[in-house]
Amino acid sequence: MDLHFIWESAVLVLTGILLLRVAGRKSISQMTLAQTVVMISIGSIIIQPIIEHSLWKTIIASAVFVGMLVLIEYLQLKFNTMEKFITGKAKMVIKDGVPQYENLKNLRFTIDVLEMRLRQQGVSKLEDVKTATLEPNGQLGYELKEDAKPLTVGKFKQMMAGNITLPQQSQAESTIFRK
Repeated sequence: MDLHFIWESAVLVLTGILLLRVAGRKSISQMTLAQTVVMISIGSIIIQPIIEHSLWKTIIASAVFVGMLVLIEYLQLKFNTMEKFITGKAKMVIKDGVPQYENLKNLRFTIDVLEMRLRQQGVSKLEDVKTATLEPNGQLGYELKEDAKPLTVGKFKQMMAGNITLPQQSQAESTIFRK
C-alpha cells in the first residue's frame, strides 16, 4: 500500500503554517479583500497534491500567493491610490447624529444593523454620535458628541476642583433600544 500521501499531507500542513505566518495574523473580520482571496486560494491549492501528486507545484503556488499578498500590502503602504483601490476607504454612515441614508444604501447596510452595531458598543442614541464610519474591514468606528462622552478621570478631577459642571440629563430620552 502506497502511503506517500501521509507525509505529503504533513508537509503541506507545515508549509501552510509557515506561509500563513509570513502572510500575517489577522482574524477573518480584519482581513482585507486581497488577504481573504489569498487565504481561500491557499486552502484550495493545498489539497491538490493529494489528488494530483504534485507536492512541489502546490508549495510553489502557495508561496507565490503569499508573495503576491506581501507585495500588495507593500504597494498599499507606499501608494495611497493602491490602498484606496485594493482596501477601500471608510464610509461615513452617521454625521452629527443623522444617518447618511445614501451611504447606507450604497453599502447595503440597513439602519437596523447600524443601530445593532451601536448598541453592541454601548451607544443608546443615534443623536449622541458625532460621526460613525464603516471601516474597510467591516468594523464600525464612531466618535461621540462632547456631551455624550463618558466621564474621564481628568474631567472628574476638574469637576471636583470646581472647574466644570456636568450637563443635565433629560428624563424622557429616546434610545435605539427596542422595547
